[in-house]
Amino acid sequence: MEDLPAPAAARAPHPIVELTRQQKAFTLAGVMLGMFLGALDQTIVSTAGPAIKQDLGIPASLYAWLTTAYMVASTVLVPIYGKLSDLYGRKPVLLFGMSTFLVGSLACGLSTSYEMLFAARAMQGLGSAALFVIAFAVIADIFPPAVRGKFTGIFGAVWGLASVIGPFVGGLLTDHLSWHWVFFVNLPIGALAIAFVVAKMPALGGGAKRRIDVAGALALVVAVVPLLLALAMGAPVQGEGPGGGGGHWTDPAVLVMFAVAVLGSIGFFAIEQRAADPIVDFKLFATPIFRWGVFAVFVVVAAFFAGIVFLPLFMTNVVGVDATNAGFTLTPLTLGIVAGNIASGQLVTKLGRYKPLMLISLAGLVGAYAIMAFTIGPGSGQLEVTLKMVLVGLSLGPSIPLFTLALQNGMPPHQVGMVTASATFFRQIGGTIGISVFGTVFATKLSHGMAAAYAGPRAGIGDGVKLAFSDATVAVFLVGVGVAAAGFLITLKVPELPLRTSNR
Repeated sequence: MEDLPAPAAARAPHPIVELTRQQKAFTLAGVMLGMFLGALDQTIVSTAGPAIKQDLGIPASLYAWLTTAYMVASTVLVPIYGKLSDLYGRKPVLLFGMSTFLVGSLACGLSTSYEMLFAARAMQGLGSAALFVIAFAVIADIFPPAVRGKFTGIFGAVWGLASVIGPFVGGLLTDHLSWHWVFFVNLPIGALAIAFVVAKMPALGGGAKRRIDVAGALALVVAVVPLLLALAMGAPVQGEGPGGGGGHWTDPAVLVMFAVAVLGSIGFFAIEQRAADPIVDFKLFATPIFRWGVFAVFVVVAAFFAGIVFLPLFMTNVVGVDATNAGFTLTPLTLGIVAGNIASGQLVTKLGRYKPLMLISLAGLVGAYAIMAFTIGPGSGQLEVTLKMVLVGLSLGPSIPLFTLALQNGMPPHQVGMVTASATFFRQIGGTIGISVFGTVFATKLSHGMAAAYAGPRAGIGDGVKLAFSDATVAVFLVGVGVAAAGFLITLKVPELPLRTSNR
């Protein structure tokens, strides 16, 4: 099938804004600070989590909602913000998102109960969805695809940098002030970002004043919220007793939510097919670049989490580092991701091609996961694992900016908000499903290993526990090899189009 830019009916004039160097600098500074806030918040809270749990008395069964409330609210709003920014412009949507995020941050810091905190975290999520979508859409508005790669790489590196310093900052603020300050710290940074946007950011995007697809938005909520809740509730908890920790996939409430999500998805598809200006234009899937691009994003990001979620458990229970240092051991991996982001962005701008870099990085990821799966074990040391994590990070890095660039380049400029939001949406859904799948693999393997450890001689329980965690981590990476290989095969189907030298 020939790869057309988009269905003819979808083409429309796209307002081109010529920005001065100063306008570009201040606009990028504002959206970069906003994205930094959203990325920082995802990691800074994890360090403060135990102190928050103790102070507010969060039951163990509800502890995950500290993250779940944020994640659910953020994911469901991504496509809606993308569409709204195409209709009404990036600036008002970005300012609304920043303001909502800061109000939510203030409410989080002032929370005196976990119910209030969970509600405030949901408000933060409602705002953060705009920070990521608009950031990459603004880059697409300002720079044509031929030079856009180096800027998307830098923005990806900002995300990675926030992931590196988040645990440090969170621990520092919690230990020397209080956990409330992991939320209050957002306020001055956010105020500065808003000042840049208000003062210097011009009107970008917009120009198509049509009615908002309210029915589609409501159907999307019905489709996505129960799905994310079911995935969060069904995901297993890693236990350390002889029974391990299992999932709750057959729990009636989880099954009901999955059923509601299926019905909501069917309803959303039917509504969008008839909508005059849909939130997600399913006709875009007729173009190979969009169809295979979002599918690849979904699978590649699912593979992403095999490399970052379970390594701290391996470092703590197998290598023997303490809990604090276990979190810091991810720093080499994250620095590898940052380096991969920046290098791939620079290379795609220099070479004018994105697909070879995608395939090289995914082939490297398959190899890196295979190395981890077949070489780590109970006798692994910290230096050995650290060096291997750098290789994993370098392979993961290019996956964030390059797929977004390919999708934006292959679709009409006036739909860049929807296209960017679609990439972000499928990335977040893929990540959530990836964590659930890998968590199930880990917990199942760990459960069997722990049962065997406690069934043997008491003197050997320590070594048995270490072997159980090692085998569970190896199982995750073995599955990760398969998922990364699937991402490679899907990426082979992604067409490579010449990078546009103009946004017209």
